[in-house]
Amino acid sequence: MHHVEVKRRMGEADIAEVSALLAEVAAADGHAPLGEHKWLDLVHGGRTGFAGFVARSREDGRLVGYAQLSRGHGTWGVEVVVPPERRRPEDSLGSDLLRAALGEVAAQGGGHVHLWVPKPTPATDAMAAACGLRRGRDLLQLRVPLPLSLPVPPLPLQAFRPGEDEEAWLAVNNRAFANHPEQGGWTLETIREREAEPWFDPEGFLLLVEDQRLLGFCWTKVHATADPPLGEIYVIGVDPEAQGRGFGRGLVLAGLAHLAGKGLTVGMLYVDAANEPAVGLYRSLGFRVDHVDRAYTGDVPAAASAPPEPGA
Repeated sequence: MHHVEVKRRMGEADIAEVSALLAEVAAADGHAPLGEHKWLDLVHGGRTGFAGFVARSREDGRLVGYAQLSRGHGTWGVEVVVPPERRRPEDSLGSDLLRAALGEVAAQGGGHVHLWVPKPTPATDAMAAACGLRRGRDLLQLRVPLPLSLPVPPLPLQAFRPGEDEEAWLAVNNRAFANHPEQGGWTLETIREREAEPWFDPEGFLLLVEDQRLLGFCWTKVHATADPPLGEIYVIGVDPEAQGRGFGRGLVLAGLAHLAGKGLTVGMLYVDAANEPAVGLYRSLGFRVDHVDRAYTGDVPAAASAPPEPGA
């Protein structure tokens, strides 16, 4: 048996306890159970719209599961972390955590919800459906051997300059991803948090600048502890006004060449399965599907207001 409690701010002890559970689940599953956006919200103690849901054993108070809720760009994002031994169909831990998170969304006025699940199974399909969510976006993780034999076209590229290029990059990023629930609506705080991460390398953050105007970018990331180490095309974007000039393909090739130059032998990126032009481009470069992550979606109505106290 277990009970679930909500935490709208996370102290150091809370973060350490949840981090230990995340590490245990990551070791069992072979991938991080919490996405980077959620992870950064957690380690910074939570921000506006954040809520962490901790499930504890009623017998000994041990942490047995975790869910996290954050406000996104026009949507709510939730992720649920359950150890493998608690994923049996008869175990309600995952559903209880998800229902608690959806209840918080309702209490805060309702809204559209994305539940992200890495490497989904029929059990996660059933959990989502039981809580009123439906299958939404599938996100493909694609991989390709490095180096590629394809030439990199000549492009006016320069490395990102921390402290100088943030505002210009944010403007292009937020135009390119205006309707994207995770990548759109970034702020100066969002990018500076990434700059503070150990993996951040400005030399691998390539900017396409023509006539002193930023037109596109390819931001790479190295996963040095993965087996094998992975070189990721972390974010790639082209200003909508500069699309149709072949910059996307050139930026991908430039990013992969940079990663290969660092000794990486496997390139990786994520793409929405429904984005057929992008999937087609990546397949033409030799990328193949490694696995699928899935978003389950739904609209949560606002909770009804509590009736007034007698005599109020």
